[in-house]
Amino acid sequence: MSTDRLAKILSAILLVPGVLHFLAPKPFDSIVPEELPGDARAYTYASGVAEVGIGAALLVPRWRRRAAGLAALLFTAVFPANVNMVRLWQDKGPLMKAIAVGRLPLQIPMIVLALLVWRRAGKDEAPA
Repeated sequence: MSTDRLAKILSAILLVPGVLHFLAPKPFDSIVPEELPGDARAYTYASGVAEVGIGAALLVPRWRRRAAGLAALLFTAVFPANVNMVRLWQDKGPLMKAIAVGRLPLQIPMIVLALLVWRRAGKDEAPA
């Protein structure tokens, strides 16, 4: 698959939830670890800005490599919120617990995809 197509897939993975951070912030607020200082909504909006910004930057070939690297870092940085979601959803039904637990291993292919785009974009930018 081409680097451009992979970058578009990665962009969609970031843009869709990034926009949802603003349209429906409450679910995102609820998984922000209480141990973090400040307001959960601020973290929701900040991560939404990061996702939308990185997702948009992935669509610009000139910015793609840097954006893919930032995507890998972002996917790593939000992992604690996903772990917190598992902790918080222990009392929910089996389906909700399965969703929370199922999200954890999904971080790995998303990080791998971001690193793949990062590596390929670097090769695409290399002078011939």
